[in-house]
Amino acid sequence: MIGEVKKLLIIPHIKVHNANALSSPFTIGFPAMTAWLGAVHALQRKLNAQDIPVVFSATGVVCHDMDLQTYKGDNDFVHSIVGTGNPLDKSGDRSAFIEEARCHLDVSLVIQFENITIDERDSLLSAINHLLHASMKIAGGDINRFKPPFCLNSKEGDIQDLHKVQRALMPGYAIVERRDLMIDAMEQGADALDALIDYLAIHHSCTSDEDGKITWNSHRKTLDNHPAGWIVPIATGFHGISEIAAAKNQRDPDSPHRFAESVVTLGEFKMPHRMRSVEDILWRYQVEDDLYLCQQTAQAKQTKHVEPSSYSIESEF
Repeated sequence: MIGEVKKLLIIPHIKVHNANALSSPFTIGFPAMTAWLGAVHALQRKLNAQDIPVVFSATGVVCHDMDLQTYKGDNDFVHSIVGTGNPLDKSGDRSAFIEEARCHLDVSLVIQFENITIDERDSLLSAINHLLHASMKIAGGDINRFKPPFCLNSKEGDIQDLHKVQRALMPGYAIVERRDLMIDAMEQGADALDALIDYLAIHHSCTSDEDGKITWNSHRKTLDNHPAGWIVPIATGFHGISEIAAAKNQRDPDSPHRFAESVVTLGEFKMPHRMRSVEDILWRYQVEDDLYLCQQTAQAKQTKHVEPSSYSIESEF
């Protein structure tokens, strides 16, 4: 909406240690969007429990640094996960365990909030400072430190307000949804999994000159003869695969239970100075039938273009 004023809470440069990098059953990398929106929702619930009636309606994530805990030796073909092996068994050896992919992150969160007046902002920021230091985790990782959070207003269409937000987030890369790439490929007859891999695959080719010198080149898929950008797979939600009902030994006895599988699509890391509106980087919850998703407003409108026959990655997007 033109002229809408967004109330934004920015928590800059959160250092997260040992965040969960296993973002879906078949991708390792930047934590799933459900982890970020889930952490913000948990923060809202803790604030509401302290009689602070704030509502967090949207979240943007900007990554400044990421250290994925993997290792690749000189003669190795693939990377290996660097595991901690905790705890040791009685003999002091590593016990059998399932490897967990971890990463260390430096991120900034942009959170749209409501139900807080200007006079209540100081108490909101004070409570957030305390909660982040005392009891919060983000994407399963520990918060080591962060810079003081602050609030600002951003009016849609006001270039000066947009520049304020951009300056607060630079240098960094905001994760945005590129579901449109999947939709275009599927409308041309491609399978969803093939379309996903096509944008992520790195192709190698070589040329030989008259002297027999070999030159190797690497390239990825292009869009309109231009590089496709920093495209990555991202987990954006879940699809329910069972009926909503009670289950034996479920963790929360007061809430209905449902089995679900991950929904994975494409995302792109973009520098904040390329956004034309704050809305470009904000994610929101979207529930529709059996889908529980984190979506961006512009991309959500394109979902209607796809008629999936099932809800696995091969046909969801």
